Amino acid sequence: MSEVVAAPASFRHALQQYYDRRLLYIFMLGCSSGFPWVLIGSAMSGWLKDANLSRAAIGYFGSVTAVYALNFLWAPLVDRLRLPLIYQQIGQRRSWVLTMQTLIVLLTLAIAFTNPAISLLWTSLLALLIGLFAATMDVAIDGYRIDIIGQEPAKLPAAAAMGVAGWWTGYSLPGYFAFHYADIIGWPKVYLGLAIMLALLAAITLFIREPITNRDLLQQKAAERYQQSLKHPVMLWLLVTVIEPFAEFFRRNGLWLSVSLIVFILIFKLGEAFLGRMSIQFYREVGFSNDQIAEYSKLIGWGATMVFTLLGSLLNVRFGVIKGLMLGGITMAGSNLMFAWIAQVGPDENLLLWTILLDNFTTAFSIVAFVAFLTSFTGVAFSASQYALLASIGNFARTSMASFGGALVDKLDGNWTLFFLITSLMVIPALLLLLLIVRMLKQRQQEHKAD
Repeated sequence: MSEVVAAPASFRHALQQYYDRRLLYIFMLGCSSGFPWVLIGSAMSGWLKDANLSRAAIGYFGSVTAVYALNFLWAPLVDRLRLPLIYQQIGQRRSWVLTMQTLIVLLTLAIAFTNPAISLLWTSLLALLIGLFAATMDVAIDGYRIDIIGQEPAKLPAAAAMGVAGWWTGYSLPGYFAFHYADIIGWPKVYLGLAIMLALLAAITLFIREPITNRDLLQQKAAERYQQSLKHPVMLWLLVTVIEPFAEFFRRNGLWLSVSLIVFILIFKLGEAFLGRMSIQFYREVGFSNDQIAEYSKLIGWGATMVFTLLGSLLNVRFGVIKGLMLGGITMAGSNLMFAWIAQVGPDENLLLWTILLDNFTTAFSIVAFVAFLTSFTGVAFSASQYALLASIGNFARTSMASFGGALVDKLDGNWTLFFLITSLMVIPALLLLLLIVRMLKQRQQEHKAD
């Protein structure tokens, strides 16, 4: 974890990190990771809006993504459980990814034949299952990214950038398709098209390389530490699978640093989460059409994210992840203020363009630093479990807590300007806590040098 406060590198060194085929694998899996957020996020919000559901109902519907905040509970199974038959063919990480992709494709086909206007409960149940399998897939994908890169701190920002670029590609391009054609062919046919796209991504998973690690050996050593005090094989397996990943995380990082990290992760992207949850509703209420949302928020936003993600990776390697987090947090507040400006002016396309550019710079830059930051605190033996623990805490803010966004706008009597002003202030406590974490990390480094 010392790399998060390491000395800056040169731009040439940063560019050299991208000459690695493994980053292409990470990008492709990142596309699969972002795709479900179209299915149960932005596209579904647009469908529900067109079905004339209320702001609060649309906001609460988003709580189906709360499973992303809980996936750490079953993440140890993704680290340890071998799926029958398919494991022998394609390995631990890919077998979990491919299985989850297949299930999501089938559920997307099913949701295409629902009508949320008259069967919201059934649509919600299917969306919840998509969220459940997508959250499990994310555990495997994050574990894959960590395993395939290994203990190479210099590549963490590049790997994070390619994962983020893939995520936004999987989110933005299908999102563009959804909103561009929603008024032409209708939402049910849009979802049929999305199912076909995801099936193609699932096929690509068969052609990427499975990472080679010493995870099994490390897990066996962890089991040996408990064998003397616990003889029952089933209880031993459960202890190593479920308890040890989290116990090892707290042992390695210490109690106070671990708790500080958890709180920071919880609150860092809270304001952005509130904005993201209600953005489609805001666009429609302020007067933008589905086609404008497709062009600006999805297509232009995707292109901007690709550029800013790579730029963010280079700057994070050059100046360090901590400075990346600080800059990302400050610009995050700025982008929310731009949305407040739109709320005052109305559906101005030029203002929307600059807002989308700033928002995507903020998102891309901060999330590259955020992912690299989280990855640096994971161990090799339980990479998927420990990353899932950290990521799920952030997802709790993005899903469960942000589901109250619609209710907050209603509480403010539809005052979107005040809503965005409030969300812009949410990042301040996180930045102050980050300074404390940096101080703790530097103190630990000095103690290790003294030893």
